[in-house]
Amino acid sequence: MAPGCLLFLVCIFCCMISSIRGVFLEPDQNVSLPVGWKYVERVSPKDQILLTFALKQQNIDKLKEKLEQLSNPASSQYGKYLSLDQLSRMIQPSKKTLQAVWAWLGNLGVQDCSTVQTLDFLNCFTSSSTAEKLLSGSKFNRYTNGHQTLIRSLAKYRVPDELAEHIDFVGGMHRFPSQKTVISKAWKVGQHRKANVHLGVTPAVVRKRYNLTASDVGSHGNNSQAVAQFLEQYFHQLDLAEFMQLFGRGFRHHTAVDHIVGHQGGIRAGLEASLDVEYIMSTGANISTWVFSNTGRHQSQEPFLDWITLLSNMSSLPWVHTISYGDDEDSLSVAYLRRINNEFMKAGVRGLSLLFASGDDGAGCREVRKGKNTFRPSFPASSPYVTTVGGTSFKNPFQITLEVTDAISGGGFSNVFKMPDYQAAAVKSYLRKTKSLPPDTYYNAGGRAYPDVAALSDNYWVVTNLIPIPWVSGTSASTPVFGGILALINDNRFQRGLPALGFVNPLIYKIQENGTSGAFFDVTTGCHYGCLDEKTKGKGFCASPSWDPVTGWGTPNYPELLRVLLVGRNDHP
Repeated sequence: MAPGCLLFLVCIFCCMISSIRGVFLEPDQNVSLPVGWKYVERVSPKDQILLTFALKQQNIDKLKEKLEQLSNPASSQYGKYLSLDQLSRMIQPSKKTLQAVWAWLGNLGVQDCSTVQTLDFLNCFTSSSTAEKLLSGSKFNRYTNGHQTLIRSLAKYRVPDELAEHIDFVGGMHRFPSQKTVISKAWKVGQHRKANVHLGVTPAVVRKRYNLTASDVGSHGNNSQAVAQFLEQYFHQLDLAEFMQLFGRGFRHHTAVDHIVGHQGGIRAGLEASLDVEYIMSTGANISTWVFSNTGRHQSQEPFLDWITLLSNMSSLPWVHTISYGDDEDSLSVAYLRRINNEFMKAGVRGLSLLFASGDDGAGCREVRKGKNTFRPSFPASSPYVTTVGGTSFKNPFQITLEVTDAISGGGFSNVFKMPDYQAAAVKSYLRKTKSLPPDTYYNAGGRAYPDVAALSDNYWVVTNLIPIPWVSGTSASTPVFGGILALINDNRFQRGLPALGFVNPLIYKIQENGTSGAFFDVTTGCHYGCLDEKTKGKGFCASPSWDPVTGWGTPNYPELLRVLLVGRNDHP
């Protein structure tokens, strides 16, 4: 071969190597198009893309240690929560990281960026052509599910080698919003049932079952609670007013949300948004309530990530947050999961209680390969740093009776996060004593187990678009109920000069493990759904005495739960 030809081939090879240099930050992220979505068109080079860069944080080990101290009543640091400024000084990215990322963006003319107070997120608008140069391998297209259009890349992205140590992941690339929604059985069976034989769950039923009296309402001026809504889900103030008119006559309450953060619009109210607001405000009655409305108004925005970044940019926040949102853990990259987990720790050291619904798919099911299934955990339910709420039903649906498992109640074991120390004894006891466990190939017995607690999740009445709707079900109902109860306990703590509960899991598990607490109604009957195969025959885990991965410790007995959670430093059980 002529020397000139050889040199030409070497140059081509070097160019090819150069073109594929870089590091995949999320090599395991699912980039397949979800069911119900379809391709619309390639975006034009000038179309604007919103990218969120999650910058590497410092001192994550110290953050974890601090959270453990602040959440332990035996610690001298218990309840001495950090301000946003103090948190920022602990975890904000290094100067090296900030300089490297800003220089990289600036070299390609990306300047329309905003950061947060903790400096660990950058939101940048840029053209799609520039985004594809920044993140080699990406290819942006429009997709629709019939009522929403998004810009996403189904091709995985890389960042330059020298940037990989400075960025955890880039948002606005791959993740489609979860389409799991609350359900109303009224649409399916309402025409076959007589209204006069259906009672249904109302605030009065919830309050009676969990022993809340008319005087169990908020009164402290520093108290607050919140819900977050996504996916163009909106609530209407008029629905809330009518709901309270119909169902709130036995206790003092607010008839309007005090603060709305984000865009609140839409002609029609969403059933899930209405449910969240109405039941946190009727359980956590007379407490100032906020709504975070993260609707993903820009086509490349990720609504859940937008809510996460908001928490890092607001110095004053409600003490209790309930979120009825989740996704399959295996559909998300480990880099994303771990970083979001850090965000939950950030919330905990500020004294915030984050409650997430456990999901409505039971243990879930995923086909690993033909003929082999495993259970499918949900995230954020599987995070060790949130309180996860499962669901129950009345044993007799027409009476306020004992509760049994709601078969849809999500629960199981994380495949990413290891079991935290605070729950190890309770979970290992369940695994040791339960005789009818699913095959061990279906779950990770060493993973974070959930849910932690539960509440009623079946047959609720909700007002949406000024119409009372019966038989609404899902852990989207149980989560705001339990959140409202924690907000009431915070109210009592504030009146006694005690700090907010904050990350409450370690305290709950410690209280329950001594075996003498009556703080929860133990749910011991029923199983939830699993895989429809020969090995599990549609059954996941089953309820049992004490903690179980279907209903956690059970449902709240408010007077006793209040008593045991009115603890200060050194008052530990």
